[in-house]
Amino acid sequence: MRRLTVLATGPQALVQDLGRPGHAHLGVPPSGALDAPSLTLANRLVGNPEDAAGLELLLGGFTARAHGSCTIAVTGPSAEIRKNGRLVDSHAPIHLAEDDVVQVGTPRTGLRCYLAASGGIDVDKQLGSRSTDVLSGIGPAPLKVDDVLPLGTPGVPTGEDVVPPVNAPQELAIPIVLGPRDDWFEQPAEQLRRGRWTMSDRSNRVGARLDGTALQRKQNGELPSEGLVTGAVQIPPNGLPVIFLNDHPTTGGYPVIGVVPAGYLPHIGQARPGVKVRFQPVE
Repeated sequence: MRRLTVLATGPQALVQDLGRPGHAHLGVPPSGALDAPSLTLANRLVGNPEDAAGLELLLGGFTARAHGSCTIAVTGPSAEIRKNGRLVDSHAPIHLAEDDVVQVGTPRTGLRCYLAASGGIDVDKQLGSRSTDVLSGIGPAPLKVDDVLPLGTPGVPTGEDVVPPVNAPQELAIPIVLGPRDDWFEQPAEQLRRGRWTMSDRSNRVGARLDGTALQRKQNGELPSEGLVTGAVQIPPNGLPVIFLNDHPTTGGYPVIGVVPAGYLPHIGQARPGVKVRFQPVE
């Protein structure tokens, strides 16, 4: 059986595909890769369907041994990749033979690298997805040393002409569509434009927490619990925004001042603690 054995995990290594949307009525968030474009690229490079399961590696530090022949690719921010101790290219197919060892170093910018293997990580699906959900515990547990990852049936790599690594900037200008509870705040668009924040080290796959300007409400109290979508910007009583990411709770009682468009969320998923953040309200 083709498989990978985990020799080192780094800070966090998770199995992720494109998630399990459509289960909010059961209290289950969508989950899936925070930087979906990087995962889908890695899958294309090794000949997988774009929704195949791969590995999301927080700050690298991952090592695995191949059992059987396979092709892997590592995408996301630029990182040092080694095969049997020798440097090889990221963002390109890498062939592994029996007992070859691959190491993924710490990315030079950003937070998360993605490793795809030909055939995909063939663990059992739960609610239609192989993704790990760190909030509810659905899906495979975070990887640990000596875990064995079975691989599915390989396809044919398609290749790419040019594959630049993800560039994770040191300052983010985040678009935000106001509502549904922007009326709870004094001049919400102006407060968001003028505020300045940094990414907190308390951020995770549930939400990106921001430190900095506290937003001022004009209404007291809290709301009954309401449904939440990925990208919702919730403002707790301390006034500091939380941008909900893929493993977010499906309901919440703090007012949501706006929603970040889905296409921008991968940038937030790659933002390290200390990255500067400002909001750009849009119609």
